[in-house]
Amino acid sequence: MSQNGQYPTLDELLASMGVAGHRICEIDASEAGAGNISLFLGWEIDLDARFPVTEEIVLPVPAPALAGHTVLSTGSGRRLRQIKDDPEAAVGAVQVHAGGEKATLRTSPRRQFERLTSEFNSHLAVHQDQVDRRGIDFQALVHAQPPHLTYLSHIPAYRTTAAMNERILRWEPESIVSLPQGVGVLEFMIPGSDELQAANVAGLREHEIVLWSKHGTMSRSDLSVTRAVDRVEYAETGAKYEYMDLVAGGRAQGLTREEITAVAREFDVDSPWA
Repeated sequence: MSQNGQYPTLDELLASMGVAGHRICEIDASEAGAGNISLFLGWEIDLDARFPVTEEIVLPVPAPALAGHTVLSTGSGRRLRQIKDDPEAAVGAVQVHAGGEKATLRTSPRRQFERLTSEFNSHLAVHQDQVDRRGIDFQALVHAQPPHLTYLSHIPAYRTTAAMNERILRWEPESIVSLPQGVGVLEFMIPGSDELQAANVAGLREHEIVLWSKHGTMSRSDLSVTRAVDRVEYAETGAKYEYMDLVAGGRAQGLTREEITAVAREFDVDSPWA
């Protein structure tokens, strides 16, 4: 995330969250207050000017690897499309204490949420796992509800990782390059539950985007929040083509396995789906 030794400022990070939230809404992947975004920041950052209000909170899951660092997160019920116009109303900054059990939540006087997103446990658990395992200093997580991808997960024949990737990665040559590990498919689990949290952590070790069946997706990126959104777009576009083909009676060929393999070879992509 650091470029030429320089980390992005809080203003830049909030602006990027606004761009990401707006794009998620543009592709109809976040109705009303659905969807959420978080960023892990592994460097010191000045929060005083934009988030002067403080309160102590108990974290939903222990996060010792994040101690001394900050997680920016959207608030429960906030519309992702509104982050761009007023990020302080929609975003809080969590400064994790030593030991990772508690934190200081910093917000703006313009805050318009009572608590952080209801899926903050899943966000925090993924940040903890990835930072602990890989030592990264930045990570963006985006939870969205892309309609075509979510629709396909309601069809039992698509509800495995192998079946889903076989069908959605065949529509664009770019798909195997942008989603080399494909989409990890999880069974339906109660939103915000410990069960979903654990499955989500495991899934995002193997994939950069996972599909919560009958619910939505979570994607991650070590580069930027917009790159995490890109993964949603590529997966959703493949699902849209697949839906179109279902409606048309399955008449389109799509890319053959040999064609996908040739693309992967040309772009030096290591993928189990090529």
